[in-house]
Formats: sequence, C-alpha cells, structure tokens
Amino acid sequence: MLGLGSKLGQVRVAAARCLFPGLQDKLLQVAYGGASQQLRLSSNGARPAARSISWESRRWLHRSVGTSTGPQQKHGTFYEFRTYNIKPGKMADFLNLTEDKIHLRTAISELVGYWFMEFGNMNEVFHIWKYGSYKERTAVRRSLMQKKDWQQNYISKMMPMLNYQISEVTYLVPWAQMHTSPKPGVYELVSYQMVAGGPAVWGKAFQKAVSAHDHVGYCKLIGAFHSEFGQLNRVHALWWHEDCDARAAGRHRAHEDVRVVAAVRDSVNYLVSQNNKLLIPTPFSPLQ
Repeated sequence: MLGLGSKLGQVRVAAARCLFPGLQDKLLQVAYGGASQQLRLSSNGARPAARSISWESRRWLHRSVGTSTGPQQKHGTFYEFRTYNIKPGKMADFLNLTEDKIHLRTAISELVGYWFMEFGNMNEVFHIWKYGSYKERTAVRRSLMQKKDWQQNYISKMMPMLNYQISEVTYLVPWAQMHTSPKPGVYELVSYQMVAGGPAVWGKAFQKAVSAHDHVGYCKLIGAFHSEFGQLNRVHALWWHEDCDARAAGRHRAHEDVRVVAAVRDSVNYLVSQNNKLLIPTPFSPLQ
C-alpha cells in the first residue's frame, strides 16, 4: 500500500516527465519521491522514515533541469572579445603600429575599448568590438581582407609579433546596459566560469552578486556579458576604477558590507572558477 507521500511523488514524476521528456526516470524518482524514496507500509504496518535526498542529488537535478539559456537576446547586437598574446619584447612595437593604423579598422566597425594587461596574463592586449548582426561582422571581415593598406601595412607586420589570438562572442546580459566611464581610469575584467545549465540555473544569483557590488559605489559597472561562442557558461563583468588604490579601498569596503557578502555567498554555489585582469586603456581606446 502506498502512502500519501508516495502517491504525490508519482504525480510529480508524471508531471515532470511531461515537462522534461528527456530527463531520465531515475533522476525524476530521486527528485520527487520515486520508487527508492517512497514511503511504504511494512508487513507489520510500521512506516519507516523516508530516505532523504542527498545534497549532490539535489544539486545535480538543479543543473540538469535548468538547461534553458534563459531570456534570449532581444536584438542582434553582440560584442566580440579579442585577446592577443604578444611576444615578449614586442609590446611597444605592437601598440605603436596599432595606434598608427587603427583608424583603418575603426572606419569599418565600432571599437568599444582597447587595453593592455597590467596584472593578470602578461604581454596581452584585449579589445572589444560591437556588431549589430553576424552579417555585419561577415561584411566587415570581408572588407578588411580586401583593404591592401590594412593587410600590407598592418596585418603583415602585426602577425609576426603574436603568439596566439582568442576570439569570444558575447551578449550583454538582459539586465545590463553598456556604460561609459565617468573619467579616465583603469579597468578590471572579471571572468566567471559557471556550472552547466546557463542563466536559467545561475542567472539570478550572478545578477544579485554583480548588482550588490555595483550599488555600494566602490566601482562602476561598464557591462556584464554572457558568452555565446567560445568558453560556454562563462560570464564577464567589466568594471571601471579611478585607479588601483581606489579599487583596493573599494574592495575593502565591499568585504565589510553584509549585502555584498550575502550575495556573493549565494552566487559561489554555481561558480566553477574565476579570474581577473587589470586593464590599462591605450591612447586610442574609446573607453578611457
């Protein structure tokens, strides 16, 4: 004879199977009181205690069910993150050449910002390009291939200075906007590798953590981005600081703010790893 808890468990399993047809029955049973979790009446009529669902099972279910990517981008605008690793001793030559020829590139599409690394990965530059659609980016790349001045006087001279390049396509997260800096300063790019499942799983926790840091006022959020191509389930927060000392003082205040501490404590449940880089804007960067 099945108890009320078992019957409810069977109903929940059936409902969940309709909503998530690809989900394994065993996982649904673990989550909603299936065969191994049912309350049974033993032959002598005694009701044993139900076996509790382990923390790992709950967390796995959370990740498995939350496979949606969350709210989709409402328009086609995306941001391409490009990282170039420069050969040691070539950074000054690379930046001088780029500053001399960047106008050929910015005449075709919008440059958001261009930085070199101060802390983090050494001998690297990082730049962000904005596109209204993938068709626009394809047209831009095709046009650059046909520009002799760009190819002969920049690409052919720049490429020997590189070790490697990384390209990542990102969208602004739905709740964020792209901002400008209030005045010249330094930037921090913080990248978070989240658990699989996308914003449906960790989006609210990430938003809460980033917003808590932004609202205390120790730094300014320039943009928050979610990867589309490249390393998936990755999000980035681009921050502006007046200088490195202002950043250090701001972080000290944030660590003593109970709102920030609570938000971060919740978000780390979905965090796999993170890294940050301190960025110095180049003279030709729109974001200063």
